[in-house]
Amino acid sequence: MLFPSSILLAFTPTWQDLEAALVSSHKHIPPITIDSALDPSKPKYSSSRPTLFRERHGWCPYSERVWLALEALNVEYDTIRIDNTGPGSKPLYFSGQTPQMRWSDGRIQGESMDLVRQVDKLYGSDCLYPTSIENFVSTQSDMFRMIFPPRSRPSSRAAFLFGWSGEPLWKSEFENVLEKTDELLGESRNGPFFCGVNFTAADIAWVPFLERYSAQLPCLHDGLNPRDAAQYPHLNKWFHAMETTVPAFACRVRGCASSWRKVLSMAGYGNSGVPFDVAGRMNDIWLEESKPQSEDERIRDQKLWEEYTATRPHLAQTPSAEAGSVLVKNRNLIVKDTLKRVDLLKDMNMPLDEKGLDEAMRALAAILIFGKKEDGKYNELEAASDEAFNVRGVLELALFLDQRMCVPRDMGSMSADAIKRVAGLSL
Repeated sequence: MLFPSSILLAFTPTWQDLEAALVSSHKHIPPITIDSALDPSKPKYSSSRPTLFRERHGWCPYSERVWLALEALNVEYDTIRIDNTGPGSKPLYFSGQTPQMRWSDGRIQGESMDLVRQVDKLYGSDCLYPTSIENFVSTQSDMFRMIFPPRSRPSSRAAFLFGWSGEPLWKSEFENVLEKTDELLGESRNGPFFCGVNFTAADIAWVPFLERYSAQLPCLHDGLNPRDAAQYPHLNKWFHAMETTVPAFACRVRGCASSWRKVLSMAGYGNSGVPFDVAGRMNDIWLEESKPQSEDERIRDQKLWEEYTATRPHLAQTPSAEAGSVLVKNRNLIVKDTLKRVDLLKDMNMPLDEKGLDEAMRALAAILIFGKKEDGKYNELEAASDEAFNVRGVLELALFLDQRMCVPRDMGSMSADAIKRVAGLSL
């Protein structure tokens, strides 16, 4: 679809023009997702699809286990996001903790790995628990409880990081976890995953916690990096395999490293606040992550994205365009949220009136949907994307959204990274 030349010669496309560019994805109905904090009314449950109740923000690692199982097996399901932050925040129709599943026959079930096993039984044909190694998968999954530190304070935001004093656990405790995990992976059967060459339920049991450690531990102690190939070679290979060969994880369920770091600065249950010297480490890592992608990285991510979206036509054709699509769909809420913070944004060179913000939002959406010419997906927006960089506050808006986003709640990490790379141009 080509826009009239008059649209391309002068910025900026309207929201309707941007929607037209995304028409191939917007004409498909996405799965039902309800944020119960915004809509507490009792939903009408499907009689053919299960419903996942998971923690609202994507912080809960146990919810992530079930979410990943459903996504990896390409199950059609609905989602209700539950606020676990305190009493009175849950809808009246929900009780207990997340995750829970409401199966299509009306049964309710909890406990994360029990749910993973049931999802595999109903929809996976024992893909996650292969019959020939079922006991081994269960053993590798259970080793998580044996290896992760038992003295840590419970927290969905900062699991297995802080003691009851509110201070981070000792560096030696984390090193012990990483060393034992690396050894366990080294004992697997001729492959990078916990049970060898194939992704299984064992990887689902471990990944929510290890991906958070990967982002958070380098901020808590100097010289502590779970991805260090010299110190933890098997862990390094496992991270690489999860992020480059498991599309459901890489494209949607995986959190953004900066989001995992941001929760370190949130006071809350299980986290009494971030130690003073952590903030500097967080800023240094952000600068590294906001650098442009290499061409090899872009091609790798696009290949994964196309594999993931092959059965999800409601998604845009590239990770960057999906970020733009999220802005298009949620533009009114984003503008409203931004205007609430006018006093905090006065020094960011952003337009702080509704009209100016709307223009900057459209400009950022155009940049993201076009992505790069090498993508070859939305090249009708190339001229508009070039002009968009000249719109006042567009880079600063990207920086603000990068700081405000909660990933994977708002979008997958690949799409969030596209916004981060635009934000990096503002520095």
